[in-house]
Amino acid sequence: MSSQAIPANSSSATASVLVISWICRIVAAIILLQTLFFKFTAAPESVYIFTKLGEFLHSYLPLLPLNGVEQWGRIGSGVMELIAAIFLLTPRFVWAGALLAIAATAGAIASHLTFLGIEVQGDKGLLFGLAITVVVTSAIALYVHRKQIPVLGERF
Repeated sequence: MSSQAIPANSSSATASVLVISWICRIVAAIILLQTLFFKFTAAPESVYIFTKLGEFLHSYLPLLPLNGVEQWGRIGSGVMELIAAIFLLTPRFVWAGALLAIAATAGAIASHLTFLGIEVQGDKGLLFGLAITVVVTSAIALYVHRKQIPVLGERF
């Protein structure tokens, strides 16, 4: 299995696709990495979001402890986003990073569309917009590097 889905040759089309891939991967990784500070330091915004998640889940699963969801969800999603960012920037594992990034931010988008709302604590939809940006840029990176996906990649 090749470490690059795009062969390194002198074609300008291939070079353009590679540049687009790197731009998408860097944008997604920067967004994912900058949110880690807020999650790992228990910033008030992050605690608020994951407390609301805990309340939402607790309303459907009463045995679920409220404070456990806030702490474990915040730290767990941060670890997942850290791994996604590292994989996005590692040429051999772009596909895995893109899938992880999409999974992590799909949860954030679902939260915004259900119980959080688009705007959270007066952010004017910034967090929602960043989540959409990560999904779109990761989806582009995944498409460009689709041939790297084990077993399935050869079929695309």
